[in-house]
Amino acid sequence: MKYEPVIGLEVHAELATRTKMFCGCRTVDTTAALPNTSVCPVCAGMPGTLPVLNRRAVEFAIRVALALDCEIRPTSIFARKNYFYPDLPKGYQISQYEHPLAENGSLAIDTPSGERVIRIRRAHLEEDTGKLTHVAAPEGDYSLVDLNRAGVPLLEIVSEPDMHSLEEVRAYATGLRAILRATGVNSGDMEKGVIRFEANVSIRPQGSSELGTRVEIKNLNSFRAMERAVAYELERQAGLLDHSGQVSQETLGWDETNQCTFSQRSKEEAHDYRYFPEPDIPPLLVDEGWVEEIRRGLPELPRAKARRFQAQYRLTAAEASTLTIEEEVAAYFEVCAASLRKASPRTAALWISGEVFAHLNQVDASITGLKVSPAALAELLDIFEAGQVNQNTAKVVLAEMLAHGNSAAQVIREKNLLQMSDTGVIARLVSDVITAHPSELASYLAGKETLANWFFGQVMRAAGGKANPAVLKTELEKQLQAMKESSSDA
Repeated sequence: MKYEPVIGLEVHAELATRTKMFCGCRTVDTTAALPNTSVCPVCAGMPGTLPVLNRRAVEFAIRVALALDCEIRPTSIFARKNYFYPDLPKGYQISQYEHPLAENGSLAIDTPSGERVIRIRRAHLEEDTGKLTHVAAPEGDYSLVDLNRAGVPLLEIVSEPDMHSLEEVRAYATGLRAILRATGVNSGDMEKGVIRFEANVSIRPQGSSELGTRVEIKNLNSFRAMERAVAYELERQAGLLDHSGQVSQETLGWDETNQCTFSQRSKEEAHDYRYFPEPDIPPLLVDEGWVEEIRRGLPELPRAKARRFQAQYRLTAAEASTLTIEEEVAAYFEVCAASLRKASPRTAALWISGEVFAHLNQVDASITGLKVSPAALAELLDIFEAGQVNQNTAKVVLAEMLAHGNSAAQVIREKNLLQMSDTGVIARLVSDVITAHPSELASYLAGKETLANWFFGQVMRAAGGKANPAVLKTELEKQLQAMKESSSDA
């Protein structure tokens, strides 16, 4: 039987405030700071302490909610979500439930079949938990608790189950990450756990409108883990249903080592958490004037920027999307485009998404640490456009620039890489190569005309890669045609 995936995502994004959600403790990089060095009686859950709401966290949450076209509630209420776990010092988490800060939003994504809109059910504020480090045998059998993260502001963004493929899940997740970064509320550094995904996954017979039994996969902290976990779960559920089994509603974890999900507990419902209004925090009142002030301060959002790039720089939708996912990349491209004198912005876009991205992936770095400035890249592209170097040579020059930070002109001068366009010199090289390969020439004249490309490569090699391709192609065709005519006459 064919099945349709039905997927919704819950995304937990740490808000990049200077202090925690309900106390004055500094937020720290929990992957680098010494454990339990940013903790006070409030975030440690000591009796008699009282929480005080972080206004900046509310502002950051409103930024994101507006970017997702959410309705901002004028009044929202914090609640206690009760459960017991070693990294939750109070025995409950301060969150929002019945009256969230924002709801009824949307995020447009690009799919192979066109644009789709994924509905956002709610976006609400809550505090993060601590962090557990499990120590296994032979070193021991215990867990360590670090409360540096406890109380860090979180924004939870809950989608409707509107996604029906892995491609849509990734597009939604990357689009949401781009908005979080563009609004300045989150670094997007998933290796540090500042964004975590939880996937609600079910399947149903293709054509059915009824929802199947869903499972929730917890704490997926990378796009790769999210995609692999969802893919595995879709296959597992299809296997169960094909063999007359049933899918159990439960909470699952993802085992990265064994590439499989595993059961953690039966799926809780809202009543299992015994939600009730937080008695120590009054209702959050959000003034409409404050919301409009925040709206006016929003930056250009990634999707709007992509549409502008298409119109302004004559890029395709795919090219514009690639350049606008990361704000730093978009800024690099725009400075480069503004610095060009001969080359087109689209040429810059193709080189950035091609050669520059390949280099960044190879060295595992971001564009902010690139040794080649946007203006320096523009200089190289102008030199290429002017015909002073060919494409292959330009790539060699760029590689040298990326490695050492030298200018294009300096690299070309020091390595004598200026393009050879002298027709006389190229004509002699073509003649020499043809004369030196009589058997290949005979095969060409006998009808194996694909050897023309081979001759082109040989001449280019003889020219040290510096021959003007257009001049070389014209001269080679001229001489080969003359050989062909001479052979026919004979």
